[in-house]
Amino acid sequence: MSVTFGSLVLKVSNISRAAEFWSKALGYIPKEGRPEFLVSPDGKGPEIHLDEDDRTHLDLSVDPAASSVEAEVARLISLGATRLEWEYPHHADFVVLADTEGNLFCVIR
Repeated sequence: MSVTFGSLVLKVSNISRAAEFWSKALGYIPKEGRPEFLVSPDGKGPEIHLDEDDRTHLDLSVDPAASSVEAEVARLISLGATRLEWEYPHHADFVVLADTEGNLFCVIR
Protein backbone atom coordinates (compact mmCIF):
# COMPACT_ATOMS: atom_id res chain seq x y z
CA MET A 1 0.00 0.00 0.00
CA SER A 2 1.48 3.31 -1.08
CA VAL A 3 -1.19 5.82 -0.13
CA THR A 4 -1.45 7.88 3.03
CA PHE A 5 -4.03 10.26 4.41
CA GLY A 6 -2.73 13.48 2.88
CA SER A 7 -5.37 16.06 3.67
CA LEU A 8 -8.94 16.70 4.60
CA VAL A 9 -10.60 19.23 2.31
CA LEU A 10 -13.39 21.12 4.07
CA LYS A 11 -15.92 23.21 2.18
CA VAL A 12 -16.29 26.44 4.13
CA SER A 13 -18.09 29.73 3.57
CA ASN A 14 -15.38 31.85 5.24
CA ILE A 15 -11.76 30.68 5.17
CA SER A 16 -10.57 33.11 7.86
CA ARG A 17 -13.32 32.15 10.29
CA ALA A 18 -12.85 28.42 9.65
CA ALA A 19 -9.06 28.73 9.97
CA GLU A 20 -9.41 30.44 13.33
CA PHE A 21 -11.80 27.74 14.57
CA TRP A 22 -9.78 24.73 13.37
CA SER A 23 -6.49 26.25 14.52
CA LYS A 24 -7.87 26.65 18.02
CA ALA A 25 -9.68 23.29 17.99
CA LEU A 26 -6.68 21.23 16.83
CA GLY A 27 -3.67 23.39 17.62
CA TYR A 28 -2.86 23.56 13.90
CA ILE A 29 -1.14 26.55 12.31
CA PRO A 30 -1.44 28.12 8.85
CA LYS A 31 0.99 26.76 6.27
CA GLU A 32 3.56 29.41 5.38
CA GLY A 33 2.21 31.54 2.54
CA ARG A 34 -0.98 29.44 2.27
CA PRO A 35 -3.51 30.48 4.97
CA GLU A 36 -6.12 28.13 3.49
CA PHE A 37 -3.94 25.17 4.54
CA LEU A 38 -3.56 24.27 8.21
CA VAL A 39 -0.82 21.94 9.40
CA SER A 40 0.21 20.34 12.64
CA PRO A 41 3.09 22.28 14.21
CA ASP A 42 5.07 19.03 14.63
CA GLY A 43 4.52 18.05 10.99
CA LYS A 44 2.52 14.96 11.94
CA GLY A 45 -1.03 14.37 10.88
CA PRO A 46 -2.87 15.34 7.73
CA GLU A 47 -3.23 18.86 6.42
CA ILE A 48 -6.58 20.58 6.50
CA HIS A 49 -7.40 22.42 3.30
CA LEU A 50 -10.15 25.04 3.65
CA ASP A 51 -11.92 25.72 0.37
CA GLU A 52 -14.92 27.90 -0.47
CA ASP A 53 -15.62 26.10 -3.75
CA ASP A 54 -14.78 22.42 -3.38
CA ARG A 55 -16.76 19.67 -1.67
CA THR A 56 -15.67 18.16 1.63
CA HIS A 57 -13.52 15.12 0.85
CA LEU A 58 -10.31 13.26 1.66
CA ASP A 59 -7.10 13.47 -0.35
CA LEU A 60 -5.00 10.32 -0.35
CA SER A 61 -1.35 10.97 -1.26
CA VAL A 62 0.61 8.45 -3.31
CA ASP A 63 4.26 7.83 -2.54
CA PRO A 64 5.76 8.13 -6.06
CA ALA A 65 8.77 6.03 -5.05
CA ALA A 66 6.51 3.09 -4.26
CA SER A 67 3.60 3.31 -6.69
CA SER A 68 1.72 5.47 -9.17
CA VAL A 69 -1.64 7.20 -9.03
CA GLU A 70 -2.92 4.84 -11.72
CA ALA A 71 -1.81 1.72 -9.83
CA GLU A 72 -3.37 2.94 -6.58
CA VAL A 73 -6.62 3.87 -8.36
CA ALA A 74 -6.77 0.35 -9.80
CA ARG A 75 -6.09 -1.14 -6.36
CA LEU A 76 -8.80 0.98 -4.71
CA ILE A 77 -11.31 0.12 -7.44
CA SER A 78 -10.56 -3.57 -6.83
CA LEU A 79 -11.51 -2.95 -3.18
CA GLY A 80 -14.89 -1.47 -4.17
CA ALA A 81 -14.24 2.19 -4.98
CA THR A 82 -15.83 3.73 -8.07
CA ARG A 83 -14.10 6.08 -10.49
CA LEU A 84 -16.29 9.14 -11.03
CA GLU A 85 -16.85 11.12 -14.18
CA TRP A 86 -15.22 14.47 -13.42
CA GLU A 87 -14.18 17.65 -15.21
CA TYR A 88 -10.46 17.66 -14.58
CA PRO A 89 -8.30 20.76 -15.00
CA HIS A 90 -5.51 20.61 -17.54
CA HIS A 91 -2.52 18.68 -16.09
CA ALA A 92 -4.57 17.30 -13.18
CA ASP A 93 -2.46 15.25 -10.77
CA PHE A 94 -5.40 13.52 -9.11
CA VAL A 95 -8.27 11.11 -9.75
CA VAL A 96 -11.68 11.42 -8.10
CA LEU A 97 -13.18 8.25 -6.65
CA ALA A 98 -16.09 7.36 -4.38
CA ASP A 99 -15.87 4.80 -1.61
CA THR A 100 -18.39 1.98 -1.16
CA GLU A 101 -20.76 4.42 0.60
CA GLY A 102 -20.52 7.16 -2.03
CA ASN A 103 -18.11 9.41 -0.13
CA LEU A 104 -15.77 11.31 -2.44
CA PHE A 105 -12.00 11.16 -2.18
CA CYS A 106 -9.07 11.97 -4.42
CA VAL A 107 -5.94 9.99 -5.10
CA ILE A 108 -3.23 12.58 -5.64
CA ARG A 109 0.42 12.59 -6.58
